[in-house]
Amino acid sequence: MLDVVIRNGIIVDGSGSPPFRGDVGVKGDSIVSIGDLSRVRAERVIDTSNLVVSPGFIDLHNHSDLEILAVPTADNYIMQGVTTLVTGNCGYSPAPISELNKDLYLARRRKTIETIGGIRWGSFEEYLDVLDKSPKATNIAPLIGHGAVRSSVMGAENREPTDRELGEMREIVEKAMKAGAFGISTGLIYIPGVFAKKHEIVELAKVSARYGGIYASHMRDEGNGLIDSIIETIYVGLESGAGVEISHLKAAGRPAWGNVSRALRVIEDYVRRGYDVSADAYPYTASSTGLEAIFPSWSREGGVYRLIDRLKDRETFNRIVKHFERSGIMDERYLDWGQIYIASSESHREFEGLSILEIAEQTKSDPVDVASKILIDDQGSTTIIIHSMSEEDVREAISHPLVAISSDGSVRKPGEGKPHPRNYGTYPRVLGHYVRDLKLITLEEAIRKMTSLPARKLGLWDRGLIRPGFKADITIFNPYTVNDRSTFQDPHKYPQGIEYVLVNGEVVVDEGEHTGKTPGRLLRKTRIKTL
Repeated sequence: MLDVVIRNGIIVDGSGSPPFRGDVGVKGDSIVSIGDLSRVRAERVIDTSNLVVSPGFIDLHNHSDLEILAVPTADNYIMQGVTTLVTGNCGYSPAPISELNKDLYLARRRKTIETIGGIRWGSFEEYLDVLDKSPKATNIAPLIGHGAVRSSVMGAENREPTDRELGEMREIVEKAMKAGAFGISTGLIYIPGVFAKKHEIVELAKVSARYGGIYASHMRDEGNGLIDSIIETIYVGLESGAGVEISHLKAAGRPAWGNVSRALRVIEDYVRRGYDVSADAYPYTASSTGLEAIFPSWSREGGVYRLIDRLKDRETFNRIVKHFERSGIMDERYLDWGQIYIASSESHREFEGLSILEIAEQTKSDPVDVASKILIDDQGSTTIIIHSMSEEDVREAISHPLVAISSDGSVRKPGEGKPHPRNYGTYPRVLGHYVRDLKLITLEEAIRKMTSLPARKLGLWDRGLIRPGFKADITIFNPYTVNDRSTFQDPHKYPQGIEYVLVNGEVVVDEGEHTGKTPGRLLRKTRIKTL
């Protein structure tokens, strides 16, 4: 007697191999058999005639570190077919926390922290223990963020660490790797990662490499300096021995358009020489981040609260205005204020969904004044959407065999703000728009890029494929109807066509409806230390 038999489905097993028709048997949390199971009895039989049975999708770049504690049902990801979220990206992880960096995290995620009852940990190990015991619908595979490590030791200062401080940072990363982190991430446009030199990053990535972990990076420049940033990121991997994951590969800003193909050729060159280098990307021409990120790095030293103080000082504010006039928004990306939209603002809900230029015209104000006022009024928590990429570059990235599909989003509470539609539609959008409608990539290749490719990168050797002995993370969808419904104007819409989702053998989406179950687990990297 099995627990679940998935009968008569079109199995796309995640390896990239052609589909085949068959049954999948589940016992407990694992797949135990594949083939003709018509004579096998089960507690539950799911008829999947004309439906695709695939491994659960693995989001290699996610930001639900705290949000999964606030919204454990993770509706906007489970309803996409995502069964594992990789958190701690872009240098941000919710731990370690010390008196030196507590304000850095309170600023952007103040409301979420209030929802979960405050920070109940200090070290990364303590955070994982809280996460382990908390209910969750998806699995979580954590990275430790370099920004959290650095700021817990030396705050948000613009300087190199002393030998003692670097040693302390190494020790923090080693403890995190022993506790189960899958690697270390950087966010080199954010505070404090923007202040870190290559030597510091290499030294910490070496610790990750010794435990089989990866180095994932939101690079220093995704605009005109994209290729230089690719080279720097790969350099860290080569010097440290860590596998390299280039986060949300893109070419931001019109002058950089077309550089994605050049970046991919660089990656291919290193892969041909035997190095572990890959990337991930999302299927949209807009990005999303905090409003503070558009301000010059020198004005952000010390964190967002120090930035707010500087914005209130007329002399410093005038320096910031001159910086924008001289170097543009986010330096050489050649953005204009009409490309930057307010995604969430606690103090100005009326501006959500509008561009800064539209708000400036409505209020008869200068755009820099508008951006500054909103950030000050929100005490640093404002998020934005930036339309800065070309569709050709997006297609180039998401179709490349070395690029996994990721969302760069987070678990959301429905109805709050106007977040990027990638939070609700990334995976169905690829399957519906790019696979079925445009035929940009085949179905089996798209699923490989959502399943076994990210699983291999992380070293999740029991997930990402439909195989006996693998964990029963399974997504079942209708290939003729699957599609995203979330838009920039109306983002809080679940996709269509995702019919069933199993996480560790339990049915969490049943005939397109969330069951409310939370069988997700904290996944920990196998503790194998290399010499």
